[in-house]
Amino acid sequence: MITSATQFIKKGIEPKHLISISCLLVFLLSKSFPDAGYWISILTATFLSIAVMSSVHHAEIIAHKIGEGLGTLVLALCVTVIEVGLIISLMSQAGVDSSFLARDTIFAAVMIITNGMVALCLILGGLKFREQEFQVQGSKSLFVVLVTLSMIVFILPNYTTTTLGPTYNTAQMIFIGIICVLLYLLFVFFQTTSHKAYFEPTNEQQKNSHEAKENHDISKVDAWLSFTSLCISLIAVIGLAKMISPMIEQGITYLGAPKSTVGLLIAVIVLLPETWAAINAARANRLQTSLNLALGSGIASIALTIPTVIVYSLYGNRELVLGLDPKNMVFMIMTCLVGILTLGTGKSTLLQGAVHGVILLTYFVMSFIP
Repeated sequence: MITSATQFIKKGIEPKHLISISCLLVFLLSKSFPDAGYWISILTATFLSIAVMSSVHHAEIIAHKIGEGLGTLVLALCVTVIEVGLIISLMSQAGVDSSFLARDTIFAAVMIITNGMVALCLILGGLKFREQEFQVQGSKSLFVVLVTLSMIVFILPNYTTTTLGPTYNTAQMIFIGIICVLLYLLFVFFQTTSHKAYFEPTNEQQKNSHEAKENHDISKVDAWLSFTSLCISLIAVIGLAKMISPMIEQGITYLGAPKSTVGLLIAVIVLLPETWAAINAARANRLQTSLNLALGSGIASIALTIPTVIVYSLYGNRELVLGLDPKNMVFMIMTCLVGILTLGTGKSTLLQGAVHGVILLTYFVMSFIP
């Protein structure tokens, strides 16, 4: 026991754990001096990025300890908690435009995941290996859940008749929230229990994965310390995001960009670390892991964030707009059609990644120049 305690103390002073504590301290500092001016805003923004990276890093350590299948879920849940914290923090301050914030953020996350993350993985993997393999059953299962959730949340509200505009009434929102959670739980059971083999890497990828695990054995002490640091980092992310939200809105106003780009910026901040993890997996010839990370994160982003935002909106008697405008509906449908074709072959090339990249680039341009 004395030896274990000594190891715990030694592990506790590692820089990666001190970084999480530092992010929390910066949040407390910025909260104590809200009128400190320009420099405290820069410090807050810097440590917000560090806290996001730290959160996903510790989630990756936990993922290595508990296995790849559950590990991808840990990463997805980590990103979703950050996303929910950012959205609710900004909704509490965004005034009238807060009714669109959740829709814009989650839709932007879906576009970045299904086009940006997938494109980068396919392009970089294609440049290195020319052609990569993945499991069609697993990838299609991921994508069909993501498409169904996207259509129910973003398209269907435009065609309901109980309310005016792209919204659901109270009963409909409660039903949609329940359906999202139940479908996510069913997906988790499918991925981790009943059809676990669908989401495992191919034979060659499994060999690389086993070698990586042998070279990176993680102890229980490391896992528990990472869990503690993960919780601290998530608290810091949510707090720092709330402090920096006025600066984000001022920047959008200064640039003359549409208010919807606030959601786009939030999605970019949240998904950068997981994008990096997916790229690393693709460059290690583990494309199935990359797709599990990307599409699983998209599913969690909708299925867990939407019910949370619905509860928050109903509790605070806030309007919640979910239906997309016609332009973004075109992007949604285009992404679904191209994604079905890309994930239906079991093999990927650079060209497929380039097509997804063009869709995302067009979405970015049309968001800033509507």
